[in-house]
Amino acid sequence: MKTKPSAIISWRYGLLLAALVLSGVFINLWERAGEAHIERRALKDLPAQLGSWQQRGNDQRFTPEVENILRADDYVTRAYALPEGGVVSIYVGYYRTQRTGITYHSPLNCLPGSGWSMSNPARIMIQPSDGSRPFEANRYLVQNGNHKELLVYWYQGRGRAVASEYWDKFYTVLDSARRRRSDGAMVRLMTPVAGDEADALRLTTDLAREMSAALPAYVPD
Repeated sequence: MKTKPSAIISWRYGLLLAALVLSGVFINLWERAGEAHIERRALKDLPAQLGSWQQRGNDQRFTPEVENILRADDYVTRAYALPEGGVVSIYVGYYRTQRTGITYHSPLNCLPGSGWSMSNPARIMIQPSDGSRPFEANRYLVQNGNHKELLVYWYQGRGRAVASEYWDKFYTVLDSARRRRSDGAMVRLMTPVAGDEADALRLTTDLAREMSAALPAYVPD
């Protein structure tokens, strides 16, 4: 006995309706649950010494206007130096949630808007000093007038460190649904390029190795 087309349509309609109802229930519960509470330390407590690197000077703070643009829940910007020479400045901006649309400001947007030109893009590998899994970071040569610096940055949070902004967004959506978490940070390091660009890259990469090992206490896995 053949099933009537009207019965097939009715069955499919019922299945679609059930899926829509269940989706609505899930979204409602997800919204009510909100973000999972994650314990973390404030970024101002990031160690003043990271490997051979020692903090140079005090932490810096942005103007209220810049802070209103960044809208980070927590951030740190400071410089580290080696005893034998070499200075690298860092910025880490942490966001407790990105569900509301507040998120990192990519250097690809911020720096050109501040008068910096960006060239020589590449991906480099960072091997954390604690032996944890290596990851890719972005590398650029940036210049403002006669001032030239090497830039290294990546996105970190919820147990991942990635170079790609698009993959970071994908993982943020995935973790928001699975783990009720969309927290994370953008990590940026810059050092002046006075001579050989390879020397600047070596300095920046070395501090990145030490920082990435320390960051999970401040940008939780």
